[in-house]
Amino acid sequence: MSEKCYHCGEDCIETTITFEEKPFCCEGCKTVYTILRSSKLDGFYQLDEQGGTKTMLFQQNKYAYLDEPEIIESLLDYQDEEISMINFYIPKIHCSSCIWLLEKLYKLKKGIKVSTVNFTRKTVRISFDPQEISLREIVETLHSIGYQPTINLKNLDKTEHVGIEKSLWYKIGVAGFAFGNIMLAALPEYFATPEQPIDPKYAELFQYLSMVLAIPVVLYSASDYFTSAYYAIKNKGINIDIPIALGVATLFLRSVYDVVILAQPGYFDSLAGLVFYLLIGKAYQSKTYSNIAFDRDYKSYFPISVLKINEGKEYVIPLTHLKKGDRLLIRNDEIIPADSILISQEAGIDSSFITGEEKIQFKKSGEKIFAGCKQVGPAIEVEVIKTINQSELTSLWNDANLIDDSHRKSFQTITNKISTYFTIAILIIASISLIYWLRIDSALAINVFTAVLIVACPCALALAAPISFGQAIRAYGKAKLYFKDTVAVERFGYIDQIVFDKTGTITQAHSATIHFVGDELNDQSYSEIRSGFRNSYHPLSLNLYNHLSNYEIIAVDHFNEISGKGIEFEIADSKYKMGSASFCNVALDKQNALQTRVYIKKNEIVLGYFTFSNEYRSELKTVVDELSEYQLSVITGDNESEKEKLAYYFGSTSEIKFNQSPIDKLNYIKSMQEKSQQVLMLGDGLNDAGALAQSDVGISISEDTNNFSPACDAILDARNFSLLPNYLAFSKNTTRTVKISMVISLLYNVVGLSFAVQGYLSPLFSSILMPTSSISVVLISSLLIKYYGRSLES
Repeated sequence: MSEKCYHCGEDCIETTITFEEKPFCCEGCKTVYTILRSSKLDGFYQLDEQGGTKTMLFQQNKYAYLDEPEIIESLLDYQDEEISMINFYIPKIHCSSCIWLLEKLYKLKKGIKVSTVNFTRKTVRISFDPQEISLREIVETLHSIGYQPTINLKNLDKTEHVGIEKSLWYKIGVAGFAFGNIMLAALPEYFATPEQPIDPKYAELFQYLSMVLAIPVVLYSASDYFTSAYYAIKNKGINIDIPIALGVATLFLRSVYDVVILAQPGYFDSLAGLVFYLLIGKAYQSKTYSNIAFDRDYKSYFPISVLKINEGKEYVIPLTHLKKGDRLLIRNDEIIPADSILISQEAGIDSSFITGEEKIQFKKSGEKIFAGCKQVGPAIEVEVIKTINQSELTSLWNDANLIDDSHRKSFQTITNKISTYFTIAILIIASISLIYWLRIDSALAINVFTAVLIVACPCALALAAPISFGQAIRAYGKAKLYFKDTVAVERFGYIDQIVFDKTGTITQAHSATIHFVGDELNDQSYSEIRSGFRNSYHPLSLNLYNHLSNYEIIAVDHFNEISGKGIEFEIADSKYKMGSASFCNVALDKQNALQTRVYIKKNEIVLGYFTFSNEYRSELKTVVDELSEYQLSVITGDNESEKEKLAYYFGSTSEIKFNQSPIDKLNYIKSMQEKSQQVLMLGDGLNDAGALAQSDVGISISEDTNNFSPACDAILDARNFSLLPNYLAFSKNTTRTVKISMVISLLYNVVGLSFAVQGYLSPLFSSILMPTSSISVVLISSLLIKYYGRSLES
């Protein structure tokens, strides 16, 4: 008997290589073991014996092409002098030990910083230092441990639609082929009568033929269910594949017993049909999921605009209209929306949104800047060299992990609350039914047991929430509210307190009555002031920049913006500070402190200040009145000058807090959550990042700037602010839809179980009903969401 390879678990057929008293089937597996042993990663084998993948030694120059700069640039997602990032598709990722090993790559090779596995997509995202390790070395390392990546530019294109895996179609094909032929082999048994019985020789032949055909169905077509169930049990958990795997195994073993011991036909036709219909349902489910994900990625965030420069004039254009060769103006703290070349003399670039490392890099004119980086400092001009699909920019948003949202992880979704208990209940019912019928009829007992497990498969139950919330994301997207994920949509349905920022949120960002109070200024001074405001996208800066539109733009130096306070910069020999009174060291009396002012200080001399009379959104009063069922609050960094106006809009029962710093806003959200409040925060994404991240749902209001914030859960086009009550009502209706779908699923299971436990349902009929229930849940959810979604049509 051949030995099993210690690494990959395959039989050592041709030869056995012994190393450290362990057998290996080839030099490749021995090499992997040696690498893991020397790197103190042999704990890999404790996670899963024979969990490795068989590897082959590769030729020395196999990956030499990865030394070519053009190929490296085309493959990398991001690169600079200190860090590069790449996504690899690795088909051999198959279990928890694969994840464990691939996420420990930094121990195998110096220079690899982080590696993160996406198990469902079979990809690994690697961040590495190009000064210490090359892309070729990383690929060779992956190959040497048995995880050869698929390197294909088409496969690495992130805009490609992720559909159903080919392996699933193969499994459906095998199950369908076996099902059809087993049914043909079973026809003589079906049509045989006592007067005209089937010849025993042919009966035995067809029975064994059916058994042979059923083996690949169980071992190959149904393998995913067994694998999933195994790892769930191994990790002391329960998932929806456990009852399915148990039902398939029971039906197969009983059928083998019938054929080999009792010389009876067994239930191989039911078994093959069961697996075939299960896989059809799985394919439908995968198709539904991928359609929702692709549609959401491709439509998310679409009203976000960029400032295009053409012949000295500035135009706001949608991101969708961005083309190669366009010149863009990027202000302080704005995200660069596409790979670009720097036109300005220099720029400070913050790539923490992509890399997670908060470090400013200084770029010179002509250097490349990657999409997703943030400009820090004076406004810059860039030229687009590669248009970015919105799905790529959205994936950056989705993958941003800089915000601490641990307080949200305790949120239990509806599916998580129900599915575990449901699975336990089904296992108990199936076991009791088996014990009961074994005393009466052992053959019927097996039928009842498998029928219960199959007809009560919680697939429909598990589909209700993701399908409903996925459809809701699409409906919200059409109404210009762009959610990051389905969990945020679900949390949105449980909100009971709403907190508003003031400036740029409930006020019109570009509409305010502005006056300058102070010494008379010449055109040069106004040009310098306007040039300073041009570099910031704070709502007050944007208002003043537009207010001074008749004055020319001058390049500024040493620009700096202090969140919640103001900006400072230099032009020629002049040093400016513009912002709040405290920022410009101006003392105020109590009366003047109630005005919204932006002070102008030049070379330590205060030239005067701009006063603002904010214009609130025309629909604000109606929106507030329609939100009367919620507890409302306003927190703002402004003074109390508009206290009476806010009291008019929000009434005496709403809490209004002034002079709040960004940290004060965050702490206020925390204090509400400590009182068991589910808080929705609406802000402009500037000084509100901390509060948006802390809230249970954070929505950033967007006007016409590329205000791309990883802190928020959703982005709302400011033009649809009036639909806020409709959005919240729709969220409750979505939750109601999920509950309705789950009730229907549970009713289906109750009815199906009532017949199954009595022995009135065959496993085959149960396997047909199972995907039918899933499809019905999808249809009901889709129709209800479409019906409720009409309230979002403005």
